[in-house]
Amino acid sequence: MASAKLCQKCAGLLWGRMALVSLSASDSLLSARAAAVRTHTQSWSFTAFRLSHSASPGPPAAERRLTESSLLPYDSPGSNCTATERPSPDSPSLFEDLDRAPPLSPFEEISDDEAVQIVATPPLPPASTSLRDYVSQSETLTKLVQLGVDLWKLEQRRNVGSMLLRLDFQEDIQGRLLFLKDVGLQDSQLGPLITHNPFILTESLENLQARVSYLKSKRFSSEAVCRMVSKAPYLLNFSIQRLDNRLGFFQRHLGLSPLKTRDIVTRLPRLLCGSLEPVKENLKVFELELGFRPNEIQHIATRIPKVLTANKKRLTETFDYVHNTMGVPHSLIAKFPQVLNVRLLRIRERHQFLQYLGKAQYDPAQSGYVSLDRLVSLPDAVFCDEVASATLEDFEQFQKTL
Repeated sequence: MASAKLCQKCAGLLWGRMALVSLSASDSLLSARAAAVRTHTQSWSFTAFRLSHSASPGPPAAERRLTESSLLPYDSPGSNCTATERPSPDSPSLFEDLDRAPPLSPFEEISDDEAVQIVATPPLPPASTSLRDYVSQSETLTKLVQLGVDLWKLEQRRNVGSMLLRLDFQEDIQGRLLFLKDVGLQDSQLGPLITHNPFILTESLENLQARVSYLKSKRFSSEAVCRMVSKAPYLLNFSIQRLDNRLGFFQRHLGLSPLKTRDIVTRLPRLLCGSLEPVKENLKVFELELGFRPNEIQHIATRIPKVLTANKKRLTETFDYVHNTMGVPHSLIAKFPQVLNVRLLRIRERHQFLQYLGKAQYDPAQSGYVSLDRLVSLPDAVFCDEVASATLEDFEQFQKTL
């Protein structure tokens, strides 16, 4: 009986020691896992990571629960978890997943200081009588002003202002300006050209290039084309067919060679742009009213092309005074046709002054002959000294008596 009680006491002591050992081992395991969690927490803070799927079994349930509750990556033995390098604290990737601040609501109240700092862009006026209201907010208008375009002239023309506002400088204007530069125009010529002809900005580059190529195919030099475009801003707005018809008209009606036709058009390119009716009328006036022969008309036109578009009344009055009053024959007028391109007042004053001095002699066969060229082309001082043999003061005093 006593030995039985002793055995039971020994068994109880043995069981208690085993329990203590088991409890101690359990505490050690928990402490080790807690230390591991702390280690992961310190080393994996703000560390990017990437998990690779593998066929290896996952961690035990207890460890999985512990890992999920800590929201930190877990490295189990045999897993394929891969950790990348730790990014810099200044790296923008740290804040990619952060929620952005919502935009301010238009109904949100702000302080007076914040309201003062708001810079509001003034709205464009829906309608205006001046392009000045749009220049500061339109790149197109700003660039055109810098080129020397007179916007105040363009805004007076119907629908031109609204057309310019619809154009984009980069897409619609820049390419055409570069084309004009390739033709030979200088920067200082671009502004005046656009001021006279803003519609060239709406012509396609293909059409512009085709018209320049046509002129060069007619043996106009590059310098001649540049001169024609600068002197006649609307030239490149006309079709190739119209340009060809105009060149053919002057060649046929004046009986000119291709070389002389090119010379006339180069010197006065607006002949290709304006109406042909004044030209036709003046050709009839020269032949029927003034009595010039065809070869004389041809010589006059090649020397002074402007007479082809001159005012009919002024042309007939000048011819009547030179031919009937001064007694100059047709042959001399045809030889010096610039007399028809001068103001009648200038001719009358100088003729009457020479007549007053007794030197009004226009016959080449007579002594003291005065050519029509020297009569009308010399400045007043040179005319008085070399032709009239008088002083400028004498001529000015005579003008006061007229």
